[in-house]
Amino acid sequence: MNILDKIIIDKKREVELKKSIIPVSQLEASVLFNSRTYSMSKLLRNSVSGIIAEHKRRSPSKLVINNNHSLEDVVLGYQNAGVCGISVLTDGKYFGGSLDDLLLAKASVNVPLLRKEFIVDEYQILEAKAHGADVILLIAAVLTREEIKQLSEFAQSLALEVLLEVHNLEELEKSIMPSLDMIGVNNRNLKTFEVSLDYSKQLAAKIPDEFVKVSESGISSVEAVKELQPFGYQGFLMGEHFMKTENPGLEAKRFITNLIF
Repeated sequence: MNILDKIIIDKKREVELKKSIIPVSQLEASVLFNSRTYSMSKLLRNSVSGIIAEHKRRSPSKLVINNNHSLEDVVLGYQNAGVCGISVLTDGKYFGGSLDDLLLAKASVNVPLLRKEFIVDEYQILEAKAHGADVILLIAAVLTREEIKQLSEFAQSLALEVLLEVHNLEELEKSIMPSLDMIGVNNRNLKTFEVSLDYSKQLAAKIPDEFVKVSESGISSVEAVKELQPFGYQGFLMGEHFMKTENPGLEAKRFITNLIF
């Protein structure tokens, strides 16, 4: 059993426990549930940088990345840097995140927020909406085509955009459907944690133009972004590169400035 399998087993148990404690009606009664959402896909289409910056404390592959900064300081720094969106890890056991992080981010900034989570149930999409998310992530590696369809259509019914993450051609081909807004290629193999930009390059031509193309993980230089732009990528999800520095927001600003100029 690989780490992704373990995460999904734990996640399904976690969701069932949450369902037994917090009813759907409570989530739907949230102040944020009917608030307007911001479109990340539109910002990416019109951006010259396309940077989606991530708040991530730790990961299974890197253990602790950064536990020292306040979330508010990080997301405000990202907003000031001019990012197109902010990805907020909400998994607790493996990434040290929480839904409170999403809530705090919503209270702090006015840029699109992605709930970065291993979504396996509609309940988690309701949670995302109730805590201020604008976008949800669906991971093709852990979902069937029917599940992707069901979850993405449910998200769109709540005015949430959908970023669908794939890693290979098989995952991409089973996933293409109208209820997606963005398709992301994860350059990190979630089963082995091997990283290569070749994954994004190889799949680029297979992604239909109606979806915003996003390259995820393993991007740590301006050169890498410029290398991927000719393949049609308009979004670049970066987390560890910023978070491992003393000032993630300042590093994001420096990065975007160098990318644009």
